[in-house]
Order: sequence, then C-alpha cells, then structure tokens
Amino acid sequence: MKKDIKIPEVKDVHIAIVQEAHLEYKTRDWNAYIINNSDADLDTVLIVSQGKSETKMTPPMRHTIAKLPARSYAKIEYLQEKVLELNNSFKITFFEGNQMYDKTYVFRKNTINVKALQNLPLMQLKGVLVK
Repeated sequence: MKKDIKIPEVKDVHIAIVQEAHLEYKTRDWNAYIINNSDADLDTVLIVSQGKSETKMTPPMRHTIAKLPARSYAKIEYLQEKVLELNNSFKITFFEGNQMYDKTYVFRKNTINVKALQNLPLMQLKGVLVK
C-alpha cells in the first residue's frame, strides 16, 4: 500500500540560512528562510525543524505558512549560534494544486558559516543554501 503512494520530486524550493544584522541588539543573527523559486504558489506549507548530534537534540519547531506565492520567500526562524554546531534538518511538506510534496533538507554540523556564503535565488543576499 505504501509503495502505491507517489510523492513527486520537489524542484525549485530551497532552504537558506542568512546572516543578517539585528539593528536593535547590534548583532549578526542567522535566520532560516524558505525560497519558492518556482512558477506555482505553494499552499499549506508545513515546516518542522530540529537540530541533532550524537549527544544533543533540540526540540522540534513547527511552522506553518498558509500560502507562499510563486517567486517569493519567507522567514522561518532564528537560529542560535549553539544550534549551528548540530545537524539541522528542515522537513517541508506543501501542496501545489492538489498534489502533495515532501522533502527534508539537512545542513550538516558547522556548515553554516561565513565561508560557505553564496548568492541566493530571489533574495539578492548571500547565505548558505540547501537545494
């Protein structure tokens, strides 16, 4: 039965971690974003993020975005510096039309850093990207 369920491959939807200035606290904070670089709107976007290592684990954080328009992005959450030392996963589930899509994006431990910054689609910023 489970083998009969077909979930298509996710294309043009990415997770990016961006380092941004926090003007009030005068700090440089890491924030996670979801990028919809496709021509279709995404409906009921469900995101579960969690950091894990062999000895540590953060509680899962759950987020919902009712609609993410085509060629747009949305902020998911702030990441504390200590969490960057863990493997950070973002499990994304959404609908495009009547079809459900699902994908897990993983940032390996210590890969979120200023040396890994690259140009991000749509955002006109630099960040760490997982496709």
